[in-house]
Amino acid sequence: MWRVSNTLTRVADHKARVAGLVGTMPVVDLPVADCLGLVLAADVVAGVPLPPFDNSAMDGYAVRAADVAAVPVELPVVEDIPAGRTAVGPLAPGTAHRIMTGAPVPSGADAVVQVEWTDGGTSVVRVDRPVVVGQNVRKMADDVAVGTTVLGAGVVLGPAQLGLAAALGFGSLPVRRRPRVLVLSTGSELVGPGVALEPGQIYESNGVMLAAAVREAGGEAELLRFVPDDVEQFHAAIAPRLASVDLLLTSGGVSAGAYEVVKDAFTGRGVEFTKVAMQPGGPQGAGRYQGVAVATLPGNPVSAQVSFEVFIRPALRAAMGFARVERPMASATLSAPVTSPAGRTQFRRGAYDPKSGRVVTPVGGPGSHLLSALAISNCLIEVPEDVTELAAGAEVAVRLLHGE
Repeated sequence: MWRVSNTLTRVADHKARVAGLVGTMPVVDLPVADCLGLVLAADVVAGVPLPPFDNSAMDGYAVRAADVAAVPVELPVVEDIPAGRTAVGPLAPGTAHRIMTGAPVPSGADAVVQVEWTDGGTSVVRVDRPVVVGQNVRKMADDVAVGTTVLGAGVVLGPAQLGLAAALGFGSLPVRRRPRVLVLSTGSELVGPGVALEPGQIYESNGVMLAAAVREAGGEAELLRFVPDDVEQFHAAIAPRLASVDLLLTSGGVSAGAYEVVKDAFTGRGVEFTKVAMQPGGPQGAGRYQGVAVATLPGNPVSAQVSFEVFIRPALRAAMGFARVERPMASATLSAPVTSPAGRTQFRRGAYDPKSGRVVTPVGGPGSHLLSALAISNCLIEVPEDVTELAAGAEVAVRLLHGE
């Protein structure tokens, strides 16, 4: 039988405990196309130059600049050079090769006249404007030389970084893999969409919300829903899945009442339960069960999502190797007064507008059931545990809910 303690755990202490449970993810080689948003685990060194050969920056004519110094001038067109051609003959003095953008510049040529400066001829071309040596020619290695470290370990791989790796011929990259999270929402009162609600039933939302939060943080989420408040059924539901996940994340069943299935299932089995000095989100649990990291969140939807932001998201980001694991913080001015319970850090939902003097407006009240207020908020207003009242105009710290 578990006992209820009146001792509160500080937010920072519980955060450190959760962070210590989820270890650093192993390095895996993934196809370049699958690496978006992941952290590079080793330097990427160029094995080929970029560009790999002198090529044309324009559709036009490869020439010797000396041959078009005095214009207008007509030159015989000896060859066509489309992009992708690998065998290109040399350019003889006094001649031109028609050339397309990206095609290799022939030996003997030192410039490209863009087609707009000519009559576009195919057998003989009239050049109306001169060019200088090197004009419209992209030189080999002008962008990247062989042996250059183009991407350093720790870089977050975005579209441009993946494009560069692909341009250098890399088919895969070493990255920290995504944490695999089993998201479990419990409660006999939960039903799925499309079902007519009976008295006492509610539609399940925490699982959907938390699984989306895991994916937004960069992890992989498996959602397990509608586990009833029965310890045996709870263990049966998670048993076949534990071996394949890095974290079991539950919501509900951790408070101080009866029928708290998560607490009943894990007490004395490696998971410690506590009440954190925060609002919303007091009841929390963390530990290891059968070698798997476990974090248990409260069941009220706002409590669950705020807890994820404070405790789980930073741990997942750190496990993936991100240098910045926290959401961006900003200083803001309150547009209205707020109150907060003594001895607890309060996370109030807010609307932050940096364009109007960095003003933040509280959205809804402090209630942990006010999901609609969270849905229209873009930040959490953080009221320190030693502050019980803040007047309009007070400076506060806000955690921005969009961004890293």
